[in-house]
Amino acid sequence: MESWLSTHLYHEDLSVTAQVLDGRAISNQIKEELAVEVAEFIRNNAIVPCLAAVLVGDDPASQVYVRNKRRSCEKVGIDSQLHTLGADTSEEELLELTTSLNKSNEVHGILIQLPLPSQINTTRVLDAVNPWKDVDAFHAENVGRIVQGRPRFLPCTPHGIQQILHRCDCPLQGKHVVIVGRSDIVGKPLAMMLVQRNSPLGASAANASVTVCHSHTADLAAITREADVLVAAVGQPELIRREMVKPGATVIDVGINRTTDGKLVGDVDFAGVCEVAAQITPVPGGVGPLTIAMLLRNTLTAAELQLA
Repeated sequence: MESWLSTHLYHEDLSVTAQVLDGRAISNQIKEELAVEVAEFIRNNAIVPCLAAVLVGDDPASQVYVRNKRRSCEKVGIDSQLHTLGADTSEEELLELTTSLNKSNEVHGILIQLPLPSQINTTRVLDAVNPWKDVDAFHAENVGRIVQGRPRFLPCTPHGIQQILHRCDCPLQGKHVVIVGRSDIVGKPLAMMLVQRNSPLGASAANASVTVCHSHTADLAAITREADVLVAAVGQPELIRREMVKPGATVIDVGINRTTDGKLVGDVDFAGVCEVAAQITPVPGGVGPLTIAMLLRNTLTAAELQLA
């Protein structure tokens, strides 16, 4: 068994049978692979890939995310810039900075850290990022390319999910995938990626039959119980319970929620679902580390594309 698949876990007195998929170990392996590729790119082109992050305001979670991204850049040999703006920054000021980064030959990838303050139109700002530097794959042009099955970049969290499933020997071809959540960041792009005939990881990482559930879905539990692979990405603490999961299913928990007592939990009731699932990602330590790894992958890809 590969190192990123834990042995069966035991939670207090409750025997659980799910294999816990170690996102940190998978992320570290991908970063090791990237470090080799980045070094070769620098050696061949005398150019260091560079990611510019833009942080508006003082949201503590956003500050942590940006700090982790910068550390990960350093680990694989990618340069990084951090542009910090105050919470009262106007939309025009942010657009002016975005234009400057678009024009910079030293910057290959641009990351606008979300959420943005309420006075700023998020869609307008994301649309202002050069599609060739849009390493989050939020620009309408890049989203359209994903839908057509010819992506320039793959969105970071959905690609991280695809990597976890592929590297943990969970082929999707012919499987029923149920995604709970229809966000533009996870649910919708993941659905578009998994229904394609092929993927950068091969046909076995695509060709799924995908159902997307949301707040207006009738009898959610009946649908989730049909899933061979269940992805929870809705932002509701422990929404997915044991009785909602098909025995032997693979469960991917994208949620990160803080409870009233300060505990960090996912969208899945981990202890209960472990009783019936075959594989499950934990929170923390599951999908989150892969999101950053895929951002680094997109930054290297952006540098390669801009050189061509």
